[in-house]
Amino acid sequence: MTYRIMRAEDYDGAFALWQSTPGMGLNSLDDSREGIVRYLERNPQTCFVAEEADRICGTVLSGHDGRRGYFYHTAVAREKQGQGVGSRLVELAVEALKAQGITKVALVAFSENENGNAFWEHQGFTLREDLSYRNLRLKPL
Repeated sequence: MTYRIMRAEDYDGAFALWQSTPGMGLNSLDDSREGIVRYLERNPQTCFVAEEADRICGTVLSGHDGRRGYFYHTAVAREKQGQGVGSRLVELAVEALKAQGITKVALVAFSENENGNAFWEHQGFTLREDLSYRNLRLKPL
């Protein structure tokens, strides 16, 4: 398994992985090629892939706003789960964010995504029950 910075040309393999991963919550605007390339351009050193035999087996999109880091689209191919791939991707992203001066990371996981929530708990992320997450859609999907 090779771990490296995610590039725009990884989009097709990453998107196929996301589509096959339960609980991802993809949308046609933000997760389009253009949306992901824009995210990678804004966060060129904090997004990673795991690759084996020229196939994307894992991803983590991470970035920050100057204060807080955020994780998105952390996914590992079903047959590679439980082998430390996701943990290594998270470790790489955390180290990259620390190198940019970020001291706290947040993420959103769907409540019904039991596997995802168990993974994040195992990574040391705690559940915040004192918050209400809210959205305002600025552009229709």
